[in-house]
Amino acid sequence: MKLQQLLGKTAAAALLLWAGVANAALYNFSLSGDYSASWQLDSNPVPNASGAGSGFILWDVSGHFPGSVFDAVDLTFFNGANGGGLEINDFYSLTTLISTEGGQLYTGTESAPVFKLGSFALSEYQGSGTYTLTVTAVPEPATYGMLLGGLALVGVAARRRKA
Repeated sequence: MKLQQLLGKTAAAALLLWAGVANAALYNFSLSGDYSASWQLDSNPVPNASGAGSGFILWDVSGHFPGSVFDAVDLTFFNGANGGGLEINDFYSLTTLISTEGGQLYTGTESAPVFKLGSFALSEYQGSGTYTLTVTAVPEPATYGMLLGGLALVGVAARRRKA
């Protein structure tokens, strides 16, 4: 009995040490309001173009972008000193779908940005539109593994108590 308890506690400790901190590498972006769009990006993307102190551009981002020809757009994220916010451009139709200002949506430098998580209020640049950008982390498969492992441990403990 003591050996089973020792093995159970050792296994639980090993699972906790193995888990570490779950850092999502993929983020969901959901824009709502007067224009709606959704897409996914790495939490720290490699910009296709950037300007120190002004912002950075990501080309051919796939997602759901109403009004774009191929649902692939160029996204520009502006530095807070330039009004913050983002711009969505459809390169293939040479159309700006939306241009917003608000807070800076990333930390770090323009050549090595890291997106912020949360909800951000944006307004149309030189217009009257209002928007909310929500950025959430996509859970890693290891997170689900830890959840299942924890549920299994709780189930084993509950079963042992009944016996």
